[in-house]
Order: sequence, then structure tokens, then C-alpha cells
Amino acid sequence: MFKPTLIAYAHCDLPCGIYDPAQAKIEAQSVKAAMEKYAASSDADFKSRAVAVKEERSEMVKHHLWVLWTDYFKAPHFEKYPQLNTLFNEATKLAGAGGTKGTNDVAVADKLLGKIEEISTIFWETKKA
Repeated sequence: MFKPTLIAYAHCDLPCGIYDPAQAKIEAQSVKAAMEKYAASSDADFKSRAVAVKEERSEMVKHHLWVLWTDYFKAPHFEKYPQLNTLFNEATKLAGAGGTKGTNDVAVADKLLGKIEEISTIFWETKKA
């Protein structure tokens, strides 16, 4: 009597198609912009706010990357693109205390953006399949 007539299977809590590495990229661009504004300012209060924004956005980068890494990408993706785990590991570390959270060096933000771009390229290739 209570047996379902249709069984649906999903790999995530939300409908497919909502994932996009652009979210991480936008946050990483904000990190870079905060670093640039920090470097261009001589106002101590402004610099303090720029650091706070940079650290908050760095955390958001990690969050968006983790969602892609743990929720979107599946075993077949990791088999086809064996560099994925390394890319995500490097990218999340670049957004962490040893990366953009721990420095105001724009070159580190550029490295982070480069890793996100590599992940994005793979992501969009998987969407074609």
C-alpha cells in the first residue's frame, strides 16, 4: 500500500546542473581585488577591512571548491582526469592559510585563479559527456 511506484536516484541533495566553478572563480577574483586595494592604500583602517574581506572570500573559494570536489565529481571523473584530486588539493591550499588567507601577494591569487581555471576546463568537459 505504501510502496512507492517510482524510485528516483540522485547523487546530490539538489537537482543536477546547479554546480558551476564560476562561483569559486568570482570569489577568487574578489580575493585578488582585495589584495590589490590593500596594496594601493595607505589607510590602516581600509587595509584592515581589505584583509578581512580577502580572508572571508578565501574561505568562500574553499567552500565552493569543496562542493565541486565532494558533490559533483564522481569516480568516473577521477578515473578520466587523474589530476583532479591534486588540482583540488592545490587549489584549496592556495585559498587557505598557506595561500591567500595568509598573504597579500597578488601572485598567489593569480595561482589560485589558474588552478580554478584548470578545474573549470575539466568541469565543462564532463558536462559535454
